Amino acid sequence: MARNQNSVVIVDAVRTPIGRRNGGLSTIHPGELLGIAQQGIINRTGIDPSLVEQVVGGCVSQVGEQSFNVTRTAWLAAGLPLTTAATTVDTQCGSSQQATGLASSLIGSGVVDIAIACGVEVMSRVPIGSNSRKDLGLGVPIPKNYFEQYEMTSQFEGAERIADKWKISRDDTDRFGLASQERAIRAWAEDRFAGQYIEVDAPEVNEAGEVVGTRRVAKDEGLRETTLEKLSTLKPVARENGVHTAGNSSQISDGAAAVLMMTEEKASQLGMRARARIVDTCLVGVDPVLMLTGPIDATQRLLERNNLKIDDIDVFEINEAFASVVLAWAKELGADIEKTNPNGGAIALGHPLGATGAFLVTKALNELERTGGRYGIISMCCGGGLGTGTLIERL
Repeated sequence: MARNQNSVVIVDAVRTPIGRRNGGLSTIHPGELLGIAQQGIINRTGIDPSLVEQVVGGCVSQVGEQSFNVTRTAWLAAGLPLTTAATTVDTQCGSSQQATGLASSLIGSGVVDIAIACGVEVMSRVPIGSNSRKDLGLGVPIPKNYFEQYEMTSQFEGAERIADKWKISRDDTDRFGLASQERAIRAWAEDRFAGQYIEVDAPEVNEAGEVVGTRRVAKDEGLRETTLEKLSTLKPVARENGVHTAGNSSQISDGAAAVLMMTEEKASQLGMRARARIVDTCLVGVDPVLMLTGPIDATQRLLERNNLKIDDIDVFEINEAFASVVLAWAKELGADIEKTNPNGGAIALGHPLGATGAFLVTKALNELERTGGRYGIISMCCGGGLGTGTLIERL
């Protein structure tokens, strides 16, 4: 049963193409890129932007160009109404999915009628971990007494321990990485992403850093033709004999995405088509040592609270931070891997940290419409041992 007092619906969801590291979107300031997504969803729906009461955005590395509440500065820089309030949240990789949950809760509780959830990360310009670098002279994020409670592991080590626990082999992870690429290539070949992305005109910059023109970014840049044989030759990234490589782990990426939500009553009043209902959302805490098992617990919570079985779900979008994360989730829950990330995931398309949650919501919504499915679950693992979850129902 939905936890919201008001029925919350998704009216539209858009994303930019996902740029590869130092690729087509690397020349754009994160605030400008997020503003393109925010303005894009306004343009597509034709809604009066002054009706949007709050914008909740996700961003992980909130330093430099991504600091100072990038969600707000993006909105203002795009020329959108100053009366619309904005907040930027950090739930690590799940930031913009948690932004979606928070925006949904604001609407469901009656605080606002209309909100936008969104997210951005331009990892080419603000590398992962930039806000906790020792050379900033501001100390380290983990206090000493943390180590009395938990062992401190990296996400890479967490992924390897998950592979150990669920008996996932290097061949398993390579096959999953290959499938992600093949599915993404097929999705673009069959134009499955049509209507869910907006093309971006990015500055063309010379070696001196001078803008010399523009180029249009019209497609996800992480896709790679590969084979199982090629993937098997790649060197492990965490352990000498580990199962994860650059070919079966998420990519460093740039991108932004936005989701427009409102009460069902408000959508009706404005004459806007409600495309899906937010049935339920959650954020769960899990073992911070294994760190990345959150999608298991989040999915279980969504199913149990809404009296659903795993086979009732038509589409799953489970973030491919590492192949073992999705494979362990599928093993533990008995999920159909064919219904999971059917158009490729972060291994092929990329993982622009703070934007990925809203990106996955966009993908799930459009795939439900393409296939005529009813329910979709979106979930992500997050640094520090968290799991995000969103259950949507196509209308």
